[in-house]
Amino acid sequence: MSASVIFASLTKSFGLNCQIFFVTLLFALPLGLVIAFGAMSRFAPLRALIKTFVWIIRGTPLMLQVIIIFYGPGLLWDGDLLPRVTAVCMAFVINYACYFSEIYRGGIQSIPRGQYEAGQVLGMTKAQIFFKVTLLQVIKRVIPPMGNEFMTLIKDTALANVIATKEIIMMSKEYATKGLIWPLFSTALFFLLFCGVLTLLFGWLEKKMDYFRV
Repeated sequence: MSASVIFASLTKSFGLNCQIFFVTLLFALPLGLVIAFGAMSRFAPLRALIKTFVWIIRGTPLMLQVIIIFYGPGLLWDGDLLPRVTAVCMAFVINYACYFSEIYRGGIQSIPRGQYEAGQVLGMTKAQIFFKVTLLQVIKRVIPPMGNEFMTLIKDTALANVIATKEIIMMSKEYATKGLIWPLFSTALFFLLFCGVLTLLFGWLEKKMDYFRV
């Protein structure tokens, strides 16, 4: 098999990693904000329920969550298995939404209470205070930890192979069993380049937010 064919196969497989990455962000970012508000709710039962759920998700391996979501319907309810990519995306969205929620919560709670009180004195509603006073400050504070989570996420997409989803690492392992070692190094290059782009992007974002000093 020619090198060009193998490289094309790896590129196609990495496309699946990217698909999982972007689908996870699309749903986990807003869901994480919802969970964060639930964890800060004044309604104690809801707050306790959300915090317990986040604790369970963050305290168990993502690999195990992928396996449970994929095999769960068949094992628990004698139903059909979910499509592999769907199961992986669901597990990733739930897992990363919980991690994002803690980042959001930390950013929101780090804003001095006096700023909320000043907004109330000016007659602003809670929504106006959040969007016009605190949001930009929260974004600035969560950019560095979000950057770390984004880089972890693209690497975690390799866990999809636990249910035989043919992402790039699974594909490169298949070539390794045939005596080809260079696809493994090419796979590392794919991840390095992707993380390099993310590093540049978040560096640019941090500079754009420098005008808003907190």
